[in-house]
Amino acid sequence: MRNVLRCLRQLRPAFQRRHCVLFSVNVGEESPCHFGKSCHIHSSAYRVIDPGETNFVKNHSFVAITRALSTDVAKLRNTVTETTKAGPLVEYERRIANGELVEGDACQVDTLSELQRLYDELVESADVCQLDRNSEKPVRSGWLWSRLLSHPSYSPVKGLYLFGGVGTGKTMLMDLFFDQLPSNWRKKRIHFHDFMLNVHSMLQKHKGLSDPLDVVAGEISDDAILLCLDEFMVTDVADALVLNRLFKHLFNKGIILVATSNRAPDNLYEGGLQRDLFLPFIASLKERCVVHEIGSSIDYRKMTSGEQGFYFVGGDLSGFLKQRFQQLIGEGTATPQEVEVVMGRKLQVPLGANGCAYFPFEELCDRPLGAADYFGLFKKFHTLALEGIPIFGLHNKSAAHRFVTLVDVIYENKARLLCTAEGTPQDLFEKIVTISEAKNMAPRTSSRSRKNDDSNLCVDNELGFAKDRTISRLTEINSKEYLEHHAAMLSEKKENMDQSALQA
Repeated sequence: MRNVLRCLRQLRPAFQRRHCVLFSVNVGEESPCHFGKSCHIHSSAYRVIDPGETNFVKNHSFVAITRALSTDVAKLRNTVTETTKAGPLVEYERRIANGELVEGDACQVDTLSELQRLYDELVESADVCQLDRNSEKPVRSGWLWSRLLSHPSYSPVKGLYLFGGVGTGKTMLMDLFFDQLPSNWRKKRIHFHDFMLNVHSMLQKHKGLSDPLDVVAGEISDDAILLCLDEFMVTDVADALVLNRLFKHLFNKGIILVATSNRAPDNLYEGGLQRDLFLPFIASLKERCVVHEIGSSIDYRKMTSGEQGFYFVGGDLSGFLKQRFQQLIGEGTATPQEVEVVMGRKLQVPLGANGCAYFPFEELCDRPLGAADYFGLFKKFHTLALEGIPIFGLHNKSAAHRFVTLVDVIYENKARLLCTAEGTPQDLFEKIVTISEAKNMAPRTSSRSRKNDDSNLCVDNELGFAKDRTISRLTEINSKEYLEHHAAMLSEKKENMDQSALQA
């Protein structure tokens, strides 16, 4: 076994010369959508790449000439047992050899090399880092322990902070890395929104203690030494104030952080309230993690093919959406329901049946709701029908923020979205710009006065940076591949339930 692993590591430099993409591409003809002349509806399931652009994947210089190396690796990889894994880079090559992935992007290969480096270091230092869940863990609380370990006990292994543009495969790469880790390790992979909700809930439980953050950090580190946070994005002042002290405790307890983000560390919480109190966290993050940028300029989510989809543009579509909703729930009868969220809160669902929930946009995004409510919703429902998504601007900026969070939660939970909107995903955010974009707009002149300015233009850095991610995710959520995967997931779940019922 050691010889096999040694051979795999020797082959890694050769892997780094290959260039691959993590997403399959369907370059067939787009299927038009026809709903009749009276509705004025058109589908927004886009095949964004035109035939000229798809040639990029086929003809770009990154594409390897042969798959011989991948085939050899696949044969070698098959000699390794199911329980012994060789790391994300080798698994990546195995999937290419099996035709599960296509070849293409060098930036993702560079990132996989970083993830493989971290994987190898973790394997070699597993005992020192106390990653094995079955190994004895020191007691982290009590008077004696606090006296004996008054000094930091940083992990000998640095973590990894991956950042890059939307659709560059950050989440896929993290999942590839996480899936290769031994099952007996103390590890956790969680969306950043969900992680912070858990932290605030734990802080509430330990309210009144002299340092509740230290206790929370102890509970987190007892459960997971390797913490993988997807979509690291700080927009809330409460989160910003907690993060510095929390991660000071976590790093002192040996936590190893792997994170993905759209933002470089220095740009986190940019322009936020009391940001000076957040800056020490950025310094700690850069000290305890290797920072790596995924430099791809391609949004692979938009390379998925689309057909009719579940995203419809037009006015007066309430009856049409309810008809589609009824088709999804089948013979079920939709009734008002209630969903429990964190700390005893409850979310009222206007209509729900057979795993599908129906909301007018105002009910879900124009009320003081947040990530906790949305995560609670998708613990009970796998499909959301959302009626009347508006064009966003200055007048509904708060609703835009909530919609961005909602789409993130839908994507994280691999849920399905059936919706009607006033415009395409790009249209929805056309009036949202960053400060930099606003400065680059044409200055006022004698012929262009303030009267000609768009009074609904919303200048908001967080929304401006988040809109590309949201547009990208809406495109993927509406793709043929995503919807087929969702249907397969529901079918598998139903089969498991039927088998359980038969056994009972």
